[in-house]
Amino acid sequence: MKTGFRTALAVVAVIAAGAAGAAPLKLTPASPQPSGVKAGLSVTYGYAPQGQDIRTLADASSVLRRKGQPGPALRGLDYRDNNLGENTLTSSAPENVAAAIRGYIRFDAPGVYEVDFFTNDGLDAQIGGQRVGYFDGRQACDSTFVTEVEVPAAGWYDFQATYFNRLNTSCLMMRWGQKGKPLKWVPNAAFGRK
Repeated sequence: MKTGFRTALAVVAVIAAGAAGAAPLKLTPASPQPSGVKAGLSVTYGYAPQGQDIRTLADASSVLRRKGQPGPALRGLDYRDNNLGENTLTSSAPENVAAAIRGYIRFDAPGVYEVDFFTNDGLDAQIGGQRVGYFDGRQACDSTFVTEVEVPAAGWYDFQATYFNRLNTSCLMMRWGQKGKPLKWVPNAAFGRK
């Protein structure tokens, strides 16, 4: 148990050190740019078998591979910390839920942005081919590290994430802002799906 904790702590330290001095991650716009984009994000859910817990992103991926089920579209990434017993996101269960989220996010102007996520529990999020949010564990609704990204052009960028909630309450939210400006919650209108 102590070794696992030390390993996780070392990984977090390496990520933080790398993020502190690294150049912004250059995002790749979706090509071709999608047309006829609908509001929201597509989601597939996986549920842990009775008596088992989803504790890591590897567990979440395993549950999704074994028996993923399409769910109602997410309105965006504006799922604030819910109440005990309420379902996770748009799923049909409150606990031990994994989600594979797919779609697009639209940036209206090029530039360097900062992004982060609030998650309860784990998250592996990518935009335009770059990992921009990561936490592999369990936590109350809290922030991931802020990541700098370079947006080369206005338009749609591929968005994908694997998320899980183990027990109790759940949340999943995203913030962004151009570098040097305060981070703001990403509006649901910035997300789209085919």
